[in-house]
Order: sequence, then C-alpha cells, then structure tokens
Amino acid sequence: MSEEDENEESVSKKPSKLPLIIGVLLAALGGGGGFFAVSSGMLFGPESEKTAKASDTEKSAASELPDLPDVAYVPVPALVVSLGEGATGKHLRFYAQLEVGAGHQEEVAALMPRVVDVLNSYLRALDVRDLTDRASLTRLRSQMLRRVRIVAGGERVKDLLIMEFVLN
Repeated sequence: MSEEDENEESVSKKPSKLPLIIGVLLAALGGGGGFFAVSSGMLFGPESEKTAKASDTEKSAASELPDLPDVAYVPVPALVVSLGEGATGKHLRFYAQLEVGAGHQEEVAALMPRVVDVLNSYLRALDVRDLTDRASLTRLRSQMLRRVRIVAGGERVKDLLIMEFVLN
C-alpha cells in the first residue's frame, strides 16, 4: 500500500504554472508600456528646438556643397606587356584612364597613340621584382603620370587613374 501512495503523490505533484503565467503577463505589460512610451513621445520624443535648428543647419550645409570639378576621363586602351627575358612568361595587364579638364578632352584623346607608346615603353623596361613590391604601384603611377604629362604638355592631364593592374 505504501508504494501505491507514493505513486499517487508523485503523479499529483506537478510543478506550478503560476510563475510562468506571471512572467508572460509582465513581459506583455512591459512591451505594451514601452510601445506606448515611444509612440506617445515620452521616450525619444519629438525633436527639441535645439536639435531642430541643428538639423536645419546640417541640411543647409549639405545644400551648399561646392560643385564638382569640371573634369572628364579619357580611357587609355588596355595594354598587355611581356616582362623579363621571355623565359619567365610573365605578363602585365594594364588599363587606366586619364583625368583631364573638360576643355582638354579632345586634345588628349588625339595624343593617345603617343601616350600608349610612352606607357608601353616604360612598362616594358620594368623588371618583375619592380612590380612585386607593395609600394611599387604608387611609385609606378607617379612615374607614368609624369611621362604622360610630358607628352600631353603642361597641366592638361590632372591625374592617372589605374583601373586594372594584373601581373600574370
């Protein structure tokens, strides 16, 4: 008989669901109260006069941005240059664009065969170890820009933008 009493007691003793129900109710009340506080403006309310003036100042500053410089871009045809003594079989694939003043676009485009010749000659004279250094691209870019400016004359070419520089 004692075994039957123990079995009945263990079956009838289930954990209470009251703490679970209270937790769910408190969570729902907290969520609803938070929603009400935010939507009514009690928390993160409408902008005060200071923040409204600051945002107006930012908007006017954004509308007073200076105009973009009057530039145009002239593409340099893609170059594939073999490097080294030919036994290495390394190739450099190079593509760039020249940033020029808008009034000089046609003049620089007319000189493109000379620009390609100068860049091709310079890149062929390079060794593979000249291209593998991390800082080499900056140095090479400045050297190529200097040569292109000599060919184009004066300050017609503002910058040389390297679009592709791949060593195979």
